[in-house]
Amino acid sequence: MAGNNTFYNEILTDHNMNPVHKHTIEGANMELEGVNPSCGDDIVLSLRVEDGKIVDGGYVGDGCAISQASADMMLDLVIGRSVEEAEHYADIFHRMITDEITEEEHEELEEAGILQDIRHMPARTKCAMLGWRTMNEMLTEDE
Repeated sequence: MAGNNTFYNEILTDHNMNPVHKHTIEGANMELEGVNPSCGDDIVLSLRVEDGKIVDGGYVGDGCAISQASADMMLDLVIGRSVEEAEHYADIFHRMITDEITEEEHEELEEAGILQDIRHMPARTKCAMLGWRTMNEMLTEDE
């Protein structure tokens, strides 16, 4: 298990220290602030959605390593995908954090699947969920 924990920490640290998507987005047509009042995490998520597809995305803000890395991994997964696919991934991620998912669903989450063990740390689940919850609220607002 120690190997997995090291792998988890390396990925989390890399996404936190070298986020690919932590920047403002030119031409964003969807934007929503997500706040986690219990710990002060605060992000503004921006997406550019064209013809039902997320063509670009980014976030700015401050928060713990888990909230920032989770938002970055989420954007890795959803950019280039349809809004429906993004909502599907958000649903799987939420169920992974709060309950159980199948092995196939876990694989669908790609790198974001490393956050599965957060469910054993109830104080951190809101941190991991912040970006996903914000994206889901933004995408389902228009339905």
